[in-house]
Amino acid sequence: LVGTIQMEAVVSTQSTGSTGEGVVITRSLKKVEDVQSLNITEGRWYLLQTNYDPWEDCPFYDDRRTPGNICVKQWGQENFGFKSLFNVLTTKPNLNKLTVYTSLMSVRDEIQTWLQDCKTPCTPW
Repeated sequence: LVGTIQMEAVVSTQSTGSTGEGVVITRSLKKVEDVQSLNITEGRWYLLQTNYDPWEDCPFYDDRRTPGNICVKQWGQENFGFKSLFNVLTTKPNLNKLTVYTSLMSVRDEIQTWLQDCKTPCTPW
């Protein structure tokens, strides 16, 4: 994935399914722009990816990264799973009027998808 020529810029999340093995690769058409890896010993037991490049600030009107990180940290590594991930993704402001669906995927065997409808009052982004 790192050396392949792309037809479009892409953010790719990869894992082997083993604890502590996961990476988010941000690619432009011709090169890797960023690689974020899990590193449990350094406290990176999760990687949170939003619609914005991780090395740039989120726009003030659509910062889902900060509340997402707060929610994940409040759940904690020992208590985190599909239920808590679903709660993070479907709580405002992570859930907004532009959210069409929420999907949770396990590298092992599980995919769950829900159509979403953010009830008013709800931000447009």
